[in-house]
This record gives sequence, C-alpha cells and structure tokens, in this order.
Amino acid sequence: MGENKPSSPSRFSHLHTRVEVVENKSSYGSHYPPADAEVVELDDGGRVAMYYEQGRGLVEQHYSAQARAWSKPQLLYMTRTDPCASITLKNFGGTVAVIANFARYCTDGEPPSESIAAVGVDNLEKWYTHLIKGFDGWRSVKASSDAKKLTFTFPYSQGLTSSAGVTLLRWSQAEGFSDLEDIPR
Repeated sequence: MGENKPSSPSRFSHLHTRVEVVENKSSYGSHYPPADAEVVELDDGGRVAMYYEQGRGLVEQHYSAQARAWSKPQLLYMTRTDPCASITLKNFGGTVAVIANFARYCTDGEPPSESIAAVGVDNLEKWYTHLIKGFDGWRSVKASSDAKKLTFTFPYSQGLTSSAGVTLLRWSQAEGFSDLEDIPR
C-alpha cells in the first residue's frame, strides 16, 4: 500500500489518495453473486461480478468458464459508508476496470466522498485499487488500443473560483496508477 502524491498542490492537496494491490488465488465453488450485481462478460466466456455489500464495501467475484463456477467473494475495498447508485464495470480485452463510489447518506442523494478506481488483471487474481476521499467520483474509463493503459476521467465545469477542465487518473500494467492530473480547458 502506498500513498499517491497529487500532481497539482493547488487543486489536489486536500484529497487523500491511497493505492492498494489485492491478490488472491481463486477458489471456486457454490458462491453465487447477488442478483443485483453488476456483471460484465469476458472474452474467454467468463464473467466478473461487482457488488456492494452493506457494512463491508466493494466485493468482486468472477466466473471461470473452465471451472464452470464462481470464485469465492473477495473484498476489494472495505468501508462502512453507504454505496452510491451504481458501479461502472468494463472489460478491455481481459483487463477489467471498475468505478465505485461511497458516501454517508449517498442513498439519500449526498455526493460521493470515497471514490474507487480499480483494475483487475492476471485472470483477475490481481486487483489494483485507487481510493480518493473528498472527491465527487470518476465519470468514465477508457483504454488504449492494446488495453495495457487505462484512463479514468472526471470532467468539471467552470465555477466562481475555478475554470473548466478534466481530472485524469492513469493506470498502466507496467507502472500501476499515476498521480492525479488536472487539465484545464
């Protein structure tokens, strides 16, 4: 676990960021994800399920087409705050990207206060997670042509004290997560 240092002290100095790598050797069996889990299909016929478990946090399971079974649930991020509305889950050629947000009273309409960007690789045995506290949450994730690099984005509009722009978080298989990057428009 390491600390990311924000790239622009003026914009990001108030944000607490943390990076973790979660590794797990999958065991398969009769573990089924809940019906409301967000699920994405993989290229090999497998699937990945992500869901919020109240009082625990963000949970991942994956289905192996070879084993024809779901993996044991794995906690990627532990929190007792409320989950926000949805999880973004995308497959980029076997690299799986996730955006998940939490906040106290998020189900009542409060904006996120904990935003997770996560990336699963190596047959989903290794997950990189990046947490930002005090942030409104990532809006989208896109991959490079070879899916070895991902970019999480948060566009923001002009306010009374700031100009419009976009906040980026980059991930690469070679280097993991980058520092936050602010690009004014």
